[in-house]
Amino acid sequence: MSGQTKKFKAEVQHLLDLMIHSLYSNKDIFLRELIANAADAIDKARFEALTNKEISREWEIRLEIDKNNNLIKIRDNGIGMTEDEVIVNIGTIAKSGTKEFIKAIEESNPKSADIPQLIGQFGVGFYSSFMVAEKVEVLTKKAGTDASAVRWTSDGKSSYQIEESTKEDQGTEITVHLKEDAKAYLETWKISEIVKKYSDFIEYPIILPFTTTKEDKTETTEERTLNSQKAIWLRTPEEITEEDHKTFYSHLSHFNGAPLKAIQFSAEGTSEFKALLYIPEKSPFNMFMPDVQKKGLQLYVRRVFITDECKDLIPDYLRFIKGVVDSNDLPLNVSREILQENPLIMKIQKNVIRKVLSELQKMQENEPDKYAAFFKEFGKILKEGIHTDFSNQEKIKELTMYETMNNEAGKLVSLKQYVAQMPAAQKDIYYITGESRAVFENSPALEYFRSQGLDVLFMTDPIDEWVMQSMHQYDKKHFKPAAKGEIELDEDSRKKSDAVIKDAAEKHKTLIEFLQKELGENIQQVRFSPRLTESACCLVGDETAMSPHMERMFKALNQQMPKTKRILELNASHPLVNALQKLYDKDNNDPKLKDYAGMIYDQALLTEGSPIPDPMNFSRRITALMVSNAEKN
Repeated sequence: MSGQTKKFKAEVQHLLDLMIHSLYSNKDIFLRELIANAADAIDKARFEALTNKEISREWEIRLEIDKNNNLIKIRDNGIGMTEDEVIVNIGTIAKSGTKEFIKAIEESNPKSADIPQLIGQFGVGFYSSFMVAEKVEVLTKKAGTDASAVRWTSDGKSSYQIEESTKEDQGTEITVHLKEDAKAYLETWKISEIVKKYSDFIEYPIILPFTTTKEDKTETTEERTLNSQKAIWLRTPEEITEEDHKTFYSHLSHFNGAPLKAIQFSAEGTSEFKALLYIPEKSPFNMFMPDVQKKGLQLYVRRVFITDECKDLIPDYLRFIKGVVDSNDLPLNVSREILQENPLIMKIQKNVIRKVLSELQKMQENEPDKYAAFFKEFGKILKEGIHTDFSNQEKIKELTMYETMNNEAGKLVSLKQYVAQMPAAQKDIYYITGESRAVFENSPALEYFRSQGLDVLFMTDPIDEWVMQSMHQYDKKHFKPAAKGEIELDEDSRKKSDAVIKDAAEKHKTLIEFLQKELGENIQQVRFSPRLTESACCLVGDETAMSPHMERMFKALNQQMPKTKRILELNASHPLVNALQKLYDKDNNDPKLKDYAGMIYDQALLTEGSPIPDPMNFSRRITALMVSNAEKN
């Protein structure tokens, strides 16, 4: 075969230009692609070697840097190519030699369990080298045959040259003549960094010579294997030690320390993959910084790193999970940087979600203290799934835990435990949202529940009220806000309460009307309620209204919120009500009445943890009242 120059077709030239300049956003990818192709070639040679004794079996990938000539070489001793294969696999862009290889084997023996699961389309990945190369040479010799070696050369523009050549051993050698702006790839540290990131778990050793200059100016060269070749997730659970898990978790998370739990599993069928996932022990500092926090799973295809930003691989509410998913058959777009919108990704996600939730449930049941520690760290994130993942909503509800009014501070109770402790007559699950347990414990809104021995869930995470929009019910029991709407009473209690409230409403009609008029800008209604047993007053909202806690959060984020008027509830049996009624009856124009009305409203705000509108005025009123009482005494 004499040397030939072949022109790319017009549409091929256009595609090549698009690939070189637009397809890949990161130039480092070229080395990942060439190494992945080399690994594929060795996979093919290994398979052929089962029946062909002429094929070498010392598998390796060798890299060489030549700073003097501004080039880098990638060598493998894999299957190699004939002239026709070079023209088809390289001369035709996006023609997949790998795909054709697998197809041929499947047609001859479709049930073979030894068919290698190979990744990549050689033509496409190979041409990524032109992002950094002004010229690329390929020298290749087919393994196990008498075919001559072939040399292919191109500048990636309009044509390529192909000619017969000589090569002693089987395999392929790619020489990348680097552009002036790509000289960083002549540094051993740069090559090592790329291999460690993308190709660390390639099964075959990736070897690079390192030259060191001694003090006497003499140079020594030693060969180093850049990749670990230890894909921990491909080993059986019994082979992996706790130290192995600790080391790999640190590598993934960039944090020292051991994970709380390791989850290793495989999936077979329409989507084959292996996964090794870790539940962290502590939340990282950037967990709630979306601009810098990446989702935790790294995606590999046959040990080759693809991305750590596959957004569909794991849902947001499990973003604390770290780990690896390695797929055998996940299809990729022409660029491995961009995953196709393919149902296989969603199948992997469903498997990951199911496994993680299952393991969390086992931990909750069998290791309650360990699970409680986990939930304190990541519960506020996990609860997001109740609002965003309807298909797994019930499972996530089972995993939620809260402090409650009737349990000591710090103790978390699941919904299952709460329901099991409910009195037989209780129909609903009561909860309250706010900033802290301390605020709840002093809340007048909970006095009735405390007097009846009822328990109330304390929800102190900022996300809780948003989540409760989707909570609805658990175990056929509805969730009822303790500080909103009217409280549910049993029939006997309701009759007694209705009688007391009706009598108070008639007795204090004029006082109620006065308070309603005086506070009308701030409140929706003044009414008597059975909710209070000790305090004089409290503020409650409509059952569907936004809580004051949520309003304060929005305001803290500089969000403009319309003012929500709530209901001022009074305790019909509190002496303050009778005292105010007497003062009103004596002189309904007494200026003290206006002061007292304002103080009642401020008091209700303070007891729920809300700021009062005019602290100085409140202080003045309190001072005046103290002076008046002191003078009387």
